[in-house]
Amino acid sequence: MRYVTSFERIARREELLEGIELGLELKFGSVGLTIMPEISQLEDIEQLRAILSGIKTVSTVEELRQIYQPGIGG
Repeated sequence: MRYVTSFERIARREELLEGIELGLELKFGSVGLTIMPEISQLEDIEQLRAILSGIKTVSTVEELRQIYQPGIGG
């Protein structure tokens, strides 16, 4: 596995967050953007990738939240 510098990790994280934000806005409008502060706190790149991918298949913001907060909510 190739070594990834901290700068590269930060850049990847920022790109993922931008993609997530765009996806949330396009799919859910301003309601979707309300969870961005929660998502922005996440550091795990794989978790962020899962969220970005999940935007395609979930129907609600709450379903998406289950990806990064399993067991919370209904």
